[in-house]
Amino acid sequence: MRIDQPVEVASGSGGIEVTWTFRPRNNGRKSKDDPSHKTRDVEPGNIPRVSRLMALAIKFDGLVRGGEVRDYADIARLGYVTRARITQIMNLLNLAPDIQEGILFLPRTVKGRDPIRERDVRPIAAVPHWHRQRKMWKKLVRDRIPSRQ
Repeated sequence: MRIDQPVEVASGSGGIEVTWTFRPRNNGRKSKDDPSHKTRDVEPGNIPRVSRLMALAIKFDGLVRGGEVRDYADIARLGYVTRARITQIMNLLNLAPDIQEGILFLPRTVKGRDPIRERDVRPIAAVPHWHRQRKMWKKLVRDRIPSRQ
């Protein structure tokens, strides 16, 4: 069977008949004028999980404030996670704004595990004073992320 031939699927007596054709665009070749053909500069590595969770907490907060969901319990039900886990994620919003920004812009993980995990940030988020949070954050970053030179 060639790719550009129609394919027919038939079911038994009085059933359903479906016909479709597989045709690759441009015979499988990309045009040089096609914008998707141009290479994108993508940084190597993975975005740290704690960065993704921080972004998720900000998004969830926006959903609740905007009235799209009633409360965090609704988010937990919709996401098939426990309310306790949603609370852990939402507690990231208790961090000082500059720490939240630092988490969002952590360097990508190229090799091995993420140097800073959400579990490491939980004790910082539990401290109500932003000045103390900043001291704890600086120590964590200094200990876990190698300096770039």
